[in-house]
Amino acid sequence: MTSTHEEIAEQQAVITRLLLHHIHAPLTGDQHIRGVLPVLPPAGAIRVVSGGEGVCAADELLAYELPLRTHDSALTVYDVIGILRTLLTGTHIYPSDRVGTVMGMKLLQVDPASVKPAAETPDDTALRVLRTLAGPLAEEQPGTRLRGFLFTGRDRLRLYLDTEEAPGAVIAADVRLTGAVTALIAAVPSLIGEEERRTTDAADPHCSWAMDLTHW
Repeated sequence: MTSTHEEIAEQQAVITRLLLHHIHAPLTGDQHIRGVLPVLPPAGAIRVVSGGEGVCAADELLAYELPLRTHDSALTVYDVIGILRTLLTGTHIYPSDRVGTVMGMKLLQVDPASVKPAAETPDDTALRVLRTLAGPLAEEQPGTRLRGFLFTGRDRLRLYLDTEEAPGAVIAADVRLTGAVTALIAAVPSLIGEEERRTTDAADPHCSWAMDLTHW
């Protein structure tokens, strides 16, 4: 399946936005994102540059070129992160025809099919939940707003939300970071409207009531 120029551009933009926080937070070990380079259409690829914190010298940076599509599937930012973590934490030998240079940096062309992506961490999942609630979901569901959050366990996250249906109230919604996370995120606006799920939490002064969505 061939991607259009606009599809390539949009996918590059999405991956770039979602990798921004790894400028400060290491992707793995001491390796940070030092750049994301859009390969110009019609080539459907993106180049992600890694290096130590604050490193800018080209000879200390490494660029990985990844195709934006593999067979009929689009590469997501979570695929990119998993692949890069695997590449940065192991020893890999690349055929000479996949090694080059760009802008003074060593460039490696990566075949995603040959790399087993590192597993997503609970923090990755939490970040996905928070980004969705604070970004695209907020635009699609203007009546629901993320007001705050707190990690309450390795696999648990408390979301602080408000909604137009309950003006002045802050709802604490406890969710698990494993399981059907994508479906849960989409269902949160309707779930927090169910009065039968509401309980008080005297230990938490930051919410009007709490809802346990960990078994959803």
